[in-house]
Amino acid sequence: MELKRRANLTILIAEQNFPEAMRVADRGYVIVHGEIAGQGTREELSSSDVVKKFYSGECAGQRQRPKQPAAAAHCRPPPPGSPLERYIMKPHRLNHLLAGIAALLALLALSGAAHAQPQYPNKPVRVIIPAAPGDSCDLLTRLIAPKVGERLGQPLVIENRPGSGGQLGLTLLKQAAPDGYTLACGQGGNMIIVPLAYQKVAYDSIKDFAPVSVMASNFLALAVNPNVPFKTVSDLINHAKANPGRVSFGTTGEGAFLHFATELLRVQAGFTYLHVPYKSNALIMTEILGGQIDATLGSFISLQSLVASGKLRMLGVARATRYPAFPNVPAIAETVPGFASGGWFGIIAPAGTPKEIVTALNREVNFAMTQPEVRERMNTYGLEIHTEPPEFFADMIRNDFAKWGKLAKDIWFKPIQ
Repeated sequence: MELKRRANLTILIAEQNFPEAMRVADRGYVIVHGEIAGQGTREELSSSDVVKKFYSGECAGQRQRPKQPAAAAHCRPPPPGSPLERYIMKPHRLNHLLAGIAALLALLALSGAAHAQPQYPNKPVRVIIPAAPGDSCDLLTRLIAPKVGERLGQPLVIENRPGSGGQLGLTLLKQAAPDGYTLACGQGGNMIIVPLAYQKVAYDSIKDFAPVSVMASNFLALAVNPNVPFKTVSDLINHAKANPGRVSFGTTGEGAFLHFATELLRVQAGFTYLHVPYKSNALIMTEILGGQIDATLGSFISLQSLVASGKLRMLGVARATRYPAFPNVPAIAETVPGFASGGWFGIIAPAGTPKEIVTALNREVNFAMTQPEVRERMNTYGLEIHTEPPEFFADMIRNDFAKWGKLAKDIWFKPIQ
């Protein structure tokens, strides 16, 4: 293989590699009898008496053919005290020198790497919100962004990119460079339900994203119009069983998160219902208040004010246990064991983002979530705070895929084209 000249290359030169070494290296250490006999630039070594005598003269030929008669006296190692002896380093000193050279080269390499890779971040960080302003992801991210940016030393620039149930924003994240300068807020709807509900989705939530930190989670609640004849979860289930397909539930559409959650309740409780899809939560509220539908599953915080005013009746919360802030509201799981449903909101990055960047971002997001003013707002929003490592978030995503994927198969859900 032909070697090419390389700038700033230093090489150990022995008899066997002398011609090539002189052609490709800028500097070298000359080895004679296993010891360093000289050093210098390419030009200095080419004109060196040591090199001429031992590498390109008659002594070189003696060393390359060990089976020939013994080398002449002037080709043997110089005796102690001779002028040439001062050029030669003894073996124990050679070992120390080589170790020093290796340490120096390693230090220079690390120094070069440090200069080549500036400390993260050295410019503003873009955060895509795959929803319109006012969405839970938007509110949460804007709440913590100033605190995270202050700790990182660079601002977080929020960019709302709504469209196709979050698909547009997450597709943009997938296409971004995995360098920590483009992030997004992901949630259960756009990362779990959308890939299960739609036939063609441009991203794979497991393979295309690196979970950074789950910020918060919420839970659903079951609410009904006050004029319906059932006052408890058991009443509703028994009424629905006695009147198949007569109890009406409003959701945000076929294949939407609220539809999947209602189907989960139906499967686990063993009743049937009339599905009434709407284009928004606002329309559901209008219809249930007007008595056009009987019941709905919705986020606890969005229902609470209507319940407090007596306009709706809350039958239960979709948690494993009762919500400590409202201990008088039963958990649906008390009647339907194992039933729980809610959403989560977290920061994600493109797959391949360096682990040290993910760890740094996780640390700062978690710190922001522990601040008193953030905790106060979380309580106002009805959200539960999380400060776990990235691995916890990754497990949450995988577990949700398994849970809702199984449901989709159990109900023979056909993905929407």
